[in-house]
Amino acid sequence: MDYQFVDTDTALAKICRELEHESLIGVDLEADSMHSFTEKICLIQIAGSRQAYLVDPFLISDFQPFSRILENSSIIKVLHGSDFDVRSLDRELSVKIENLFDTEIACRFLNVKERGLGALLKNHFGVHVDKKFQKVDWSKRPLKQDMIEYSVGDVAHLKPLHDLLKGQLADMGRLHWAEEEFEAQARVKYEPNHQFPLFKRFKGAGKMDNRRLAVLEELLKVRLAQAEKKDLPLFKIMSNQSILTMAQEQPRNVKAILDMRALSKKQAGMYADLCVEAIRSALALPHKALPSYPRTRMPRKTPKILERIKRLKQMRERCSESIGMEPGFLINNAMISTLAFTAPASEAELAAIENMRAWQVEALGEDILTTLGACA
Repeated sequence: MDYQFVDTDTALAKICRELEHESLIGVDLEADSMHSFTEKICLIQIAGSRQAYLVDPFLISDFQPFSRILENSSIIKVLHGSDFDVRSLDRELSVKIENLFDTEIACRFLNVKERGLGALLKNHFGVHVDKKFQKVDWSKRPLKQDMIEYSVGDVAHLKPLHDLLKGQLADMGRLHWAEEEFEAQARVKYEPNHQFPLFKRFKGAGKMDNRRLAVLEELLKVRLAQAEKKDLPLFKIMSNQSILTMAQEQPRNVKAILDMRALSKKQAGMYADLCVEAIRSALALPHKALPSYPRTRMPRKTPKILERIKRLKQMRERCSESIGMEPGFLINNAMISTLAFTAPASEAELAAIENMRAWQVEALGEDILTTLGACA
């Protein structure tokens, strides 16, 4: 597909006037989350019916014309695995995509196992996509020719892929199911990554006692400060496993850190003293100053509730096979627990449950109500 670089406000406004006449466009973003502390959109790829456009966001100051395209409900916007893109556009443009078609979500309704864009393009169009470009630094300029070709290829095949998947969904009577999920995905909002206390987003923190939690928080602060200072992602400073090891073992000196292999020699040279200071600071806190992990008080699972959960999961497995959709996507464990506690007795009560999709009621409603009725 032919492509055009868009690197001025005037050029963006011009191509957006042209895109207003399209019924469908492909959209993709490239970012630098693997290479910088504060991730940002580094390239916007748009595919119209005749050519692709590569928008350089570093050189654009007025994104309103593009935002209006995204918000235009008469134009279908085709993305693949759009969660990151939706959050990024919300973060940087405060925009919600209207009339989203997500090819990865579509594949879930079609029970496609290999849903990566590379696999889909290879299986349907014989196109090979080199995965190395997913890890390159898209913030660097000028873009290399192979990066340009990859970025164009990412959106060039979204229209034919949309046409293929939409047809299959329609044939199975699931297009309206997918459209409900597309709309839910489009409403997702960006959430800041570095909110205090930092341990709330750290896997395993909920199992720690208060003292170890204090050590963990201080170590996470060290990593965050260094990542921001060096403009690097957190994992390039210290891994989660390194942080977890030090929080659990609480080494009091650099030698102990090296002995337990929590940090490499190179990392230790840069960060070990800071980590030791953080650990000692946390260990010196009085008991009343120690943090505690926030707990959500859950209703007690009585034998009746546990029986409902068990039977609902069995029902899910049966329906998963008969409908041809992955169990966790068909209905997740959180919703199963909600159903077990609320025990809706009618389709209206079922549909009124928060986060219950209309397509789930259509696909599973009778089975859910029958299963719960048998547990009464």
